[in-house]
Amino acid sequence: VQLQACGGGLVQAGGSLRLSCAASGRTFDTLHMGWFRQAPGKEREFVATSSRYGGTHYADSVKGRFTISRDNAANTVYLWMNSLKPDDTAVYFCAAHRGSGNLYVISRHYEYWGQGTLVTVSS
Repeated sequence: VQLQACGGGLVQAGGSLRLSCAASGRTFDTLHMGWFRQAPGKEREFVATSSRYGGTHYADSVKGRFTISRDNAANTVYLWMNSLKPDDTAVYFCAAHRGSGNLYVISRHYEYWGQGTLVTVSS
């Protein structure tokens, strides 16, 4: 599985962005998808996940502001980001796994990773 993320950019605080992550292959509906981010000088952290069973889970820091959704027909997962804050500035990575568990928040559970897209939120 190859993942290609895009949609990052520069936005003012309070603004919105939509990230997209397209997956190769024809087995997207078997994948659990996730978004992680890594800010300069910090460790990679969980943002959101979308289970192949339909559930979603969010980090407390983005709950109510970010929404993860998936389009299985288009092999794509999205991260809709609203009310952006300077603290949301990071490189955002999409990730995927086919494990039996779901709604994982720990990066080591994810087998496949995209290249990352930079989101910069100015104050």
